[in-house]
Amino acid sequence: MTNEAQVKEAQFNQAEQGEASEVKGAAGGVLRINFAKAAPKAFKALIGFDAAAREGLDPALVELVQIRSSQLNKCAYCLHMHTTDARKAGESEERLHMVAVWEEAAHFFTPKERAALALTEAVTLVAQGGVPDEVYRRAAAHFDEPELARLLALIFTINTWNRLALSTGKVAGTDER
Repeated sequence: MTNEAQVKEAQFNQAEQGEASEVKGAAGGVLRINFAKAAPKAFKALIGFDAAAREGLDPALVELVQIRSSQLNKCAYCLHMHTTDARKAGESEERLHMVAVWEEAAHFFTPKERAALALTEAVTLVAQGGVPDEVYRRAAAHFDEPELARLLALIFTINTWNRLALSTGKVAGTDER
């Protein structure tokens, strides 16, 4: 019997017996919904939005944005996934270590990357003060309108992926794509 079948059987037995205890997942936490299976249309729409956002953007920049947003959102699952993807794309360990402190380590990043990282922080932390005009202007100086729109869409999608992974209890290192 598969782990999923065992969990479902345990859930059924608990419901049948009126037990209040929770079924534990593989990592010891409460087993959570498999969003892709439970809401396949919504999941496919998010995948499509993500793919459209990435189109035409530098793959290294895409990973830097996704790493920074994942750091800010404290999403270990996405952070592990995107640092792994960045390494596979040829990103250096040095730069990966500096993403969290990109403002203090500005010389590791191009002006365009710094503008994207600043915009990523402002959009990800939007409730803490909106997106300042200066941050937006700096991004607009480095990205034409269609690129800027896709960059914003990328930031929106990684924030959604972070929330999805955190809400559904994804475990770092399992990369369940």
